[in-house]
Amino acid sequence: VQLQASGGGLVQAGGSLRLSCAGSGRTFSSLGMGWFRQAPGKEREFVAASRRSGGSTAYADSVKGRFTISRDNAKNTVYLQMNSLKPEDTAVYYCAADPYASTRYRLEYEYAYWGQGTQVTVSS
Repeated sequence: VQLQASGGGLVQAGGSLRLSCAGSGRTFSSLGMGWFRQAPGKEREFVAASRRSGGSTAYADSVKGRFTISRDNAKNTVYLQMNSLKPEDTAVYYCAADPYASTRYRLEYEYAYWGQGTQVTVSS
């Protein structure tokens, strides 16, 4: 599975961005998909997950109510809509795919495939 993340950029606090992650190489709808982020000097952390197509979604408490993960299986793409952005959301955002759609979707090691990351910078 190859993943290509895009959509990052510079935005003011309170603004919005939509990240995209295009996948190829495997039936997309069967994959568990996740978004993680890594801020400078910090460990990579879970942001959001979408289990197999039509399944449940989950969010980190820090983004719940502001971020929405969705997927378009026809386009082999998963999205992360980010609203009401805060400076603390500044990070490199990574999409990841789990071929087993594990219930432990908050854990990095459950994901076998990773995109290259896209920078999100939120100015105050």
